[in-house]
Amino acid sequence: MDGRCTCGRLSYRLTAAPMIVHCCHCSWCQRESGSAFVINAVVETAALEVTGEPELVDTPSASGAGQAIARCPACHVALWSHYPSAGPRAAFVRVGTLAAPDACPPDVHIFTSTRQGWVVLPEGAPAFAGFYDPGAVWSPATRARWAAMMAA
Repeated sequence: MDGRCTCGRLSYRLTAAPMIVHCCHCSWCQRESGSAFVINAVVETAALEVTGEPELVDTPSASGAGQAIARCPACHVALWSHYPSAGPRAAFVRVGTLAAPDACPPDVHIFTSTRQGWVVLPEGAPAFAGFYDPGAVWSPATRARWAAMMAA
């Protein structure tokens, strides 16, 4: 899958399928994206081939641990984030920056306790008021990929 910023200065290719796709409804993501939620495809940063040099912007978060958002230095579009749980080993790619964002529908909805009331979740979609236990949600293959990434 390919993606890019708005001006085209930065582009990227995912060389592996996402481990999981989160639709985050937290109020912090709402503020940072200017939308009702953000959709992030989680991949190993090693599976992210980037053309150009992103600007990493340290951004506060509700947890207090923050995140580093990779932005285009020219148009400032957010392309992915690195969260403290995995640091720079994992990239949470903004699905809206993909050339074909419909290829990555959410696997799980998180922080729905602050979901906008007018956002209707699909019937049967996995949804959690906060975060979730990855061991209960992730497939065995995803758990294995995450463990390998963390061990590297």
